[in-house]
Amino acid sequence: MSYTLGIPMLILAVIDWIAADKKWKIIEYFAKPATMLALLGWMWQSTGLGGPMLWFTLGVVFCLAGDVFLMVPRNFFIFGLLSFLIGHIFYILGLNGVPPFSNITGLAQFLIMGKLLAIIGLIVLAAYLIWYYPKLAGGLNAQGKNSLKVPVLIYSLIISLMVFSALMTWYRAGWSTIAAALVSLGALLFFASDSMLAWDRFLNPLPHARLQVMLTYHLGQIGIILGAMLYTLA
Repeated sequence: MSYTLGIPMLILAVIDWIAADKKWKIIEYFAKPATMLALLGWMWQSTGLGGPMLWFTLGVVFCLAGDVFLMVPRNFFIFGLLSFLIGHIFYILGLNGVPPFSNITGLAQFLIMGKLLAIIGLIVLAAYLIWYYPKLAGGLNAQGKNSLKVPVLIYSLIISLMVFSALMTWYRAGWSTIAAALVSLGALLFFASDSMLAWDRFLNPLPHARLQVMLTYHLGQIGIILGAMLYTLA
């Protein structure tokens, strides 16, 4: 695996974290999409963007679109939410080992495995959503944004399924321990990033929220993609 483009990607990510925390908008407008473009470049350099990486490539592209929608001054939150939702669906397809343009069978296989991690993962994710979503819905209601309740609920379910799919790579053939650990950690960080973003925007402001959101988001993306690349190269 080549790391030539991985280094500038990390540098751009750090620049974006600093810009987000300092509210240097002009720098953030450059560094935020540039980080994801560099991630795509790293994927292209290391594994190519097609074949087993196709779904992950599409996931990154739609997450990049979501980044832009959430970054611009106008209120494009719903478009950003939809872009990330589609991105998570592509990640789910990639993590379940579904080849392009075939039927989705991975989830059904996971649900009948009876593995301990699957059971624990489902219980923890369900418990978290049961605790978190009513709070989030209350925040949306308080801000007069009731129209976002259903889209946010759907998004919450989809990203939870993405996290579950990442955890299940521990039991999928072809996934090494390090690859499964990376995508699992990456998915959890992505989940944490979105949780903090929603809490800060719709419930209570968090200290250094932008820094926390972007740091966990970029590390989450890197974990998912690096794990996927190691799986592809195995």
